[in-house]
Amino acid sequence: RFGGLMNELEIPQPVNGTARSPQEAREVASKVTYPVLVRPSYVLGGRAMSIVYDQESLDHYMATAVEASPEHPVLIDKFLERAFEYDVDALCDGEQVIIAGVMEHVEEAGIHSGDSTCILPPIMIERELLERMHDYTHRLGRALEVVGLMNIQFAVQGDTVYVLEVNPRASRTVPYVSKATGVPLAKVAARVMTGEKLRELGLTEELKVRHCFVKSPVFPFNKFPGVDLILGPEMKSTGEVMGVADSFGSAFAKAQMSAGVRLPRNGTVFISVNDNDKPGVISITRDFEDLGFRIVATAGTQQLLRSHLIPAEFVFKVGEGRPHVVDFIKSGKIDLLVNTPLGRQSRFDEKAIRRAATQHGVPCITTLSGAAAAVNAIRALQREKLTVRSLQEYHGLVRETAHRSR
Repeated sequence: RFGGLMNELEIPQPVNGTARSPQEAREVASKVTYPVLVRPSYVLGGRAMSIVYDQESLDHYMATAVEASPEHPVLIDKFLERAFEYDVDALCDGEQVIIAGVMEHVEEAGIHSGDSTCILPPIMIERELLERMHDYTHRLGRALEVVGLMNIQFAVQGDTVYVLEVNPRASRTVPYVSKATGVPLAKVAARVMTGEKLRELGLTEELKVRHCFVKSPVFPFNKFPGVDLILGPEMKSTGEVMGVADSFGSAFAKAQMSAGVRLPRNGTVFISVNDNDKPGVISITRDFEDLGFRIVATAGTQQLLRSHLIPAEFVFKVGEGRPHVVDFIKSGKIDLLVNTPLGRQSRFDEKAIRRAATQHGVPCITTLSGAAAAVNAIRALQREKLTVRSLQEYHGLVRETAHRSR
């Protein structure tokens, strides 16, 4: 039914299908083409959701993760590689649609929205793509005749905006967007659900956000040391925090502090990335070098960095020799790790690195986009003195500025 509505509204969505048996899952995945995102129907928190790269992995998933049946089908979607996700919260009264906030995920698509760091307002998306997102939100809100709150998850790959899912309900992001806009969205939605119109409540256009608001997840990895830090479709976070500032770097730094992550202002950064990430790691490593960091890397990454005239010291992988990177972490010689996984499975040494980082309180970043965000935050920490204001002060400053501009 949803696919039919999307076709009717001419809104792109990833190629997808439904399977009610392991054999049917094979057929659908072959048609959709790998990699695919598989999940049971009607789940929350990404439970039993997985990115599958080949038929062998699909067979394993169907045999161990779910029990497919006519009553409990499995949903199979084309996984959008190198795409970025966006969350949109909107208010609807059955006629009018007001966008409350567009949240830009720092991490690439494939990480559960509850585990991804978000920026409000978005800072990277092109204006044309943002306007298309607005248009799709208005079309869907009216077509579904939503009364109250609505959340839409988008993915942008190249110049195409895809709709991943639409939820005609309040999302976990409502408190975050309410704080960022100064508008109590739940209260407004409740009044709309009793019959009032958005226009009657003084809402006629998209809500404005005057500062940078960053939402970061809080993970319990220090309480569960055996759990790998690598993020995916299944939600692992147990809380959220928010940082507010006039710049993204400062807001991200505040959010990380609130989440218990202490980014170093200087020191040594260990860098080890998979082959797909190697083209993008050059500029990020140069940024760390410019910030005064000493670079340490394993053989493959060190060779790449040196070929681009970036000085990097060699360290052994686990099992190749001593002292290896885990020895460096345990002896306090590493202040920050950038370690992106290989893909479908992580090698033993990578897991050992991340486990040691958790045990010794060393920040570990597992995506290049996360590393780029950390660079912005560290730059802000070096150049600025972070200030603390209440939300009332932030929104008061906005009102004062608006009043003076009249």
